Amino acid sequence: MIIAINKPIGLTSYDVVKKIKKITNQKKVGHGGTLDPFADGVLIIGIGRESTKKLNTFLNSNKEYIATLLLGIETDTLDKDGKTIRTLDVPEYNKKDIKKIFLTFKGSIEQLTPLYSARKVSGMKLYEYARNNIQVERPINKINIYDLSLISIKNKLLKFKVSCSKGTYIRQLGYDISKKLGSTGHLVELTRTKVGNFSIENCITFLELKEKWIASTT
Repeated sequence: MIIAINKPIGLTSYDVVKKIKKITNQKKVGHGGTLDPFADGVLIIGIGRESTKKLNTFLNSNKEYIATLLLGIETDTLDKDGKTIRTLDVPEYNKKDIKKIFLTFKGSIEQLTPLYSARKVSGMKLYEYARNNIQVERPINKINIYDLSLISIKNKLLKFKVSCSKGTYIRQLGYDISKKLGSTGHLVELTRTKVGNFSIENCITFLELKEKWIASTT
């Protein structure tokens, strides 16, 4: 069975897998693409041996997010769960400025992998280097930004929607946008709204899964 769970804020993707193993009493459960603990939204889950084999399809799928960027404050993880490492003034800007900056990110671009990520370099995850204060060269990813649009501006909060290819780090995208504005920043909200053909409207809760699973096995 392949399902889409609306992952709650505060849980890791593996936490969700553990909960679903307990609900279904299945040993083979996996997810199709990590979602950070501070984020919520679409997390694809495979239940059972055959379903978990199909999860690579979703790892390679295009994704859509809604993110809120707080300008002027930088954290080590580039999200609200990190430690503040720098503050900068935020120059005056308007919707026209933002739209011009957004145009520079659309299409095929190169993106630096965030230091706090699970990407491996020489057998170690990048966040392991970071936690041990070891300097390491971070990989650059070739990604595609299919659409990037402004939702709202409120003081230093900039809310946007992005449709992108696999391998895109939205935390890094937010930081790069803040740099082009002449400041710095970090994400305070992130919702994954689509993975492939699954949208947040298709997602179910843990309780709904429990009821659905019981119904399918009785």
